[in-house]
Amino acid sequence: MTEDLHYRVLKHLEAHPDATQRDLAKALGISLGSTNFCVRALINQGWVKVQNFRRSDNKLAYAYLLTPQGIEAKARITARFLKRKRAEFEALKVEIAQLDAEVRGGYERKEPADPV
Repeated sequence: MTEDLHYRVLKHLEAHPDATQRDLAKALGISLGSTNFCVRALINQGWVKVQNFRRSDNKLAYAYLLTPQGIEAKARITARFLKRKRAEFEALKVEIAQLDAEVRGGYERKEPADPV
């Protein structure tokens, strides 16, 4: 599993601890199998714990709670994620400036040079 996916799963579970794996898969745009694999990996790492609770329709459900280690891991992953996204943003700004200059240069009317 990629670190970006771990970040997205931890972020979603922190905000929606009562989300089902099906809800999580839909929110992240990944398969239910991938979601299950990722959630199990986070549980095995000790970053997420599972608690049973009863829903109003009398069925058992689960709450996915970030452990203190999970909160620390999310903070580290978030810092790396932000650093990577800032670098991507800076690279995009350079590329946009180059493309903008190319477009302006291609459309500007150039005067013929004076013969010497």
